Amino acid sequence: MGKKILIVDDEKEIADLVEVYLKNDGYEVLKFYNATDALHCVMEEQEPDLALLDVMLPDMSGFTLCQKIREKYLFPIIMLTAKVEDMDKITGLTLGADDYITKPFNPLELMARVKTQLRRYTRYNPGSMEPEEELPADEIDIRGLQICRNKHKCTLNGKELNLTPIEFDILWYLCEHQGTVVASEELFEAIWKEKYLDNYNTVMTHIARLREKMQEPARKPKYVKTVWGVGYTIE
Repeated sequence: MGKKILIVDDEKEIADLVEVYLKNDGYEVLKFYNATDALHCVMEEQEPDLALLDVMLPDMSGFTLCQKIREKYLFPIIMLTAKVEDMDKITGLTLGADDYITKPFNPLELMARVKTQLRRYTRYNPGSMEPEEELPADEIDIRGLQICRNKHKCTLNGKELNLTPIEFDILWYLCEHQGTVVASEELFEAIWKEKYLDNYNTVMTHIARLREKMQEPARKPKYVKTVWGVGYTIE
């Protein structure tokens, strides 16, 4: 049997759908429609390898459930919610959640995030280390965005992206510097190997094409974000 995934969502249709996708990928599923039963399962019966927690539950909020779990356990937690406000996201992450996805979501994106969190957890927690799950040095996986430098291949939620060499190099450089803001000047000189001389439009145009292929909304992209007046970042 594969890793155990805890699902806690009072929307039965969503919980059942996620369960189908997880089981099809070989995971064992622990499914509950309220927080109380889920918490009892975790504390008294079985510790899962990852939890998917809805924020709006009938007996206590998913944030509270997350906080209670974090008092004892370190396994990854992904919050599921219809709320999109930044403060809700910050609240979840502050209380110990590892990731956050808003409803309605693409099940394939959720599956990609589950795999990313499991891989990251086993990599950075020696007690649960599984060497076969580690990514080679030339591969990066960020919330379902997988890019391999040696094979020059990039997939997003399991779908391959047809990138030009320049687009691929831009995306690799940003992924390699995940969490930091890369200035337009730095990005241009790193990719084009030329001195930056007011080439902002060149960078901007390629970023726009890259986002289009990733089907990223220009105003609220999930991956390649603009830091106005500075450059670009992947968080």
